[in-house]
Amino acid sequence: MVNFLLEDLFQAYFDTRKNKRNTINALKFESNFESNLIKLYEDLINRRYKINPSICFINEHPVKREIFAADFRDRVVHHLIYNHISPIFEKYFIYDFYSCRKEKGTLLGIKRLDHFIRSCSENYKEDCYVLKLDISGYFMNIDKNILWEKVSRVLVQNKNQINKIDFDLLLDLISKTIFNNPVKDCKVKGKRKDWVGLPKNKSLFFAKNNCGLPIGNLTSQLFSNIYLNDFDCFVKHQLSCKYYGRYVDDFFIISRDKVFLKKIIKKISQYLSEKLGLAIHPNKIYSQHYSKGVDFLGSYLKPYRIYVKNKTKKNFNQLIANWNEKALEKDFIFSKEEVFNFIFKVNSYLGLLGHFKTSKLREKMVNKIEIKSYNYFYLESFSNKCLKPRQGNFNYQLSMTNLQ
Repeated sequence: MVNFLLEDLFQAYFDTRKNKRNTINALKFESNFESNLIKLYEDLINRRYKINPSICFINEHPVKREIFAADFRDRVVHHLIYNHISPIFEKYFIYDFYSCRKEKGTLLGIKRLDHFIRSCSENYKEDCYVLKLDISGYFMNIDKNILWEKVSRVLVQNKNQINKIDFDLLLDLISKTIFNNPVKDCKVKGKRKDWVGLPKNKSLFFAKNNCGLPIGNLTSQLFSNIYLNDFDCFVKHQLSCKYYGRYVDDFFIISRDKVFLKKIIKKISQYLSEKLGLAIHPNKIYSQHYSKGVDFLGSYLKPYRIYVKNKTKKNFNQLIANWNEKALEKDFIFSKEEVFNFIFKVNSYLGLLGHFKTSKLREKMVNKIEIKSYNYFYLESFSNKCLKPRQGNFNYQLSMTNLQ
């Protein structure tokens, strides 16, 4: 079992570094990763593992959020936990929620909503209505005691399936992760004014005692799914909502009965309040005929067609505009991390847009990127608009003489 733990730690490390190899914490850990992993392994088996302070900052896009980034070493532990318990909980989850699941992301959520509307309306021949609800300040209001009870109960029931890691050690790591207070001793990156405009119910600094999970951790995404799993079953089975889907705290219900949808709002609110200590956002209750259009996961669904939201296009435009502004500054130097982050974000947008009829839009967006920035990356294929980094030193001055 000890050898399995070491193997699993290495696998967790490789999983962690996939998209984090250019951060300072990742590079520091990777410079001597074998020794660091062995030291972490020894701390785990001897119960000496302690969680390091997080880095707190504000992320403005796509919406303003408070992020607590865990230390890279702790991220390895998060992946270790995830790899062991995710397959167990996957058996308990309903099919239709679309966050932090393999092969089930935002695109599936959009397709399923479109499929549900078509099915309920018999391919747009009958009337049906869409109810969309949102939980107010979800992550900041998750009760850690309720979460721990839900997680530990299922794991105890499936203890025989956990054979590659000491069960008590696994529970100890989960408990430390859940009940850790990331606000304590955190390193704040940014200025006080960055928090201006962020509602208090979206900040861990104002969370109730023993409540709140940090946005930005893999375990937080998994735990948030577990926290609402019983609620999913309640909506599907007790309320008999056949056409139901959820992405984190944003969920929809489709029915031909408009009165039924209106009635269940109260039942849903009561369940969330009494069982989970949560509340429906009063300003985000949407109930309309399907023909009016539905805004969901960066898309806008209308009969027979799906559009990319204007907000998504606006954010993509802003990303390129910010890059171009820096690229045109005299003597400005891009760091390797900035280049890779830009490539990652652009390819994410291009990947999303590629699922819609947006070939002209994608070509237009790529052509907006300042020509001098092509010193840093290139288009691998004009047909799929995929940016790839160029080899060599990224830290050099932009000038016309550097053009490839």
